[in-house]
Amino acid sequence: MALFILAAVAMVFALKWAQSFVVSLLLGILFAYTLNRLVVWLELIRIPRSAGTSIVMTGVVCAIVLGTNSLSGQIQTILDQVPEAVGRLSVGIAKLRQGETSTMQKMQTAASEIEKATSAAAGLASPPQQRVTRVVIDTPGFKLGNFLWANSMGAAALIGQAGMVFSLTFFLLLSGDTYKRKLVRLTGPSLSNRKITVRILEDINESIQRYLFMLLVTNLLVGLLTWVALSAIGLENAGAWAVAAGLLHLVPYLGPLVTAVIIGMAAFMQFDTLSMMLLAAGASLVTGTAIGHFMATWMTGKTARMNTAAIFVSLLFWAWLWGIWGMLLSAPIIVIVKVAAQRVDHLAAVAELLGD
Repeated sequence: MALFILAAVAMVFALKWAQSFVVSLLLGILFAYTLNRLVVWLELIRIPRSAGTSIVMTGVVCAIVLGTNSLSGQIQTILDQVPEAVGRLSVGIAKLRQGETSTMQKMQTAASEIEKATSAAAGLASPPQQRVTRVVIDTPGFKLGNFLWANSMGAAALIGQAGMVFSLTFFLLLSGDTYKRKLVRLTGPSLSNRKITVRILEDINESIQRYLFMLLVTNLLVGLLTWVALSAIGLENAGAWAVAAGLLHLVPYLGPLVTAVIIGMAAFMQFDTLSMMLLAAGASLVTGTAIGHFMATWMTGKTARMNTAAIFVSLLFWAWLWGIWGMLLSAPIIVIVKVAAQRVDHLAAVAELLGD
């Protein structure tokens, strides 16, 4: 037990230390699983796997580029509105603080009057005034060069990681069943062991591909319905908000809530009415909740019925470990563990713990 605990703690620290590598690896594997169905469909119509992989990856890149170009104007508009939103929020906080300050001043005045009355009744002199010493902290000024350098390094790291994920996805799709055949050969010369290994790998691959394909379909549907609802309301930059809703829907439970809050604030900034803010936020929340709780549950019924508490604990753990990337990857990771544990006898306890 002690060795098991030490190994688990060491693994957690290793995952934290190798975050950039492990996140890129997981993203490449998940994208390969998601896009593998398209490559297989192209193979069924007599297109070689190498050509099918190139077609699929080229189509993905073109879709991303076209989508980014079409939404670049809306995204720029949203970014331009951020200072105004921050200003309004600052004004609101300042008004709230002024109200709290006036209340505190009234309380202090009342306390001073009570203290004076008590001192006069006791015949005591007023206490001497305490000398207040102010400490001024000299903070370093803003340096544009450091700011630009930090942002450029962050953008370069993001571009490099995206390139690694793209390359890994391409090579995994290109390899096909190579690694599955290697794992089967590693099980030994026994024919029965090889058959069992093939069946387990096929079940795991099919279940994971079905789940990831479900994520793709539900997220696209959330984005589409959110765009329709926000366009009907008349909210500006509905396309950009729809893309954000589809991406945030990857985060269980918290994603739809955060999306509703952000879209509600955007509606309040545009219409300046509480009713429109509640309408936009409610439409977003209803869309995400309906897709997540009804359609996603129905589509995952044949894949893996997960315990909601286990999903939430997984979300907390991976968010603590990897931040935003952990929140996005928590649901696929826990489902992969659940599906694999269902097919491996030694991990039956894990499957039972994660099941509903």
